[in-house]
Amino acid sequence: MGKKGKKYRNVAEKIDRLKRYNFEEAVQLTIDSTYVKFDETVDMAVRLGVDPRHADQMVRGTVVLPNGVGKDVRVAVFAKGEKEKEAVEAGADIVGSDDLVEKIQKGWLEFDKAIATPDMMGSVGKLGRILGPRGMMPNAKLGTVTFDIARAVKEIKAGKIDFKVEKAGIVHAPVGKVSFGVEKLLQNIAAFMETIQKLKPPASKGTYLKGIAISSTMGPGIKVDPVYVKDLLS
Repeated sequence: MGKKGKKYRNVAEKIDRLKRYNFEEAVQLTIDSTYVKFDETVDMAVRLGVDPRHADQMVRGTVVLPNGVGKDVRVAVFAKGEKEKEAVEAGADIVGSDDLVEKIQKGWLEFDKAIATPDMMGSVGKLGRILGPRGMMPNAKLGTVTFDIARAVKEIKAGKIDFKVEKAGIVHAPVGKVSFGVEKLLQNIAAFMETIQKLKPPASKGTYLKGIAISSTMGPGIKVDPVYVKDLLS
């Protein structure tokens, strides 16, 4: 691992590595610690008391962040007929059927999220090796395989994110931009943490929320004490 730069080390010195902050303190520190010229994304990392190797302990879901994610999400929709028209009217960036599948097979990937109607999945399935590793494959569990195209497009455009616990038991998710300020970031974090709480698997025993950290794209991680989740959601 390379040596951290001087600017990084300077901001890292402001953070007490042994302390677990509350959410407001951590968000304020994250904002104060930015030292780059671009608007950094604020990320959450939540370590859960689950073993993802067991299907009954998998944590996966979606949440619409009340203040969005701070960027224009490009949405591709696989649909035919009236549903194609519905997608366009809802604000989809690219809409098509077999022609869109063929375009992606040839290497075109200028979009961030994909939605498909169930009747298109036979064709879209051919893109599994391309879209799957990028986390862009339409999935019924995430609401991106649906006939309610307008709703799916509008939710993603409004700030819907999806997340999945990793092998190490950690969930990563973006919760906005540094420019949002403390209040809007806290609102987004509250929506995310409330969803995480609701998704606790019945098979998960012991402590569910084991650790929480907040960081900006280039900044150091700031630890939050999970005990403050109750205050955040009250």
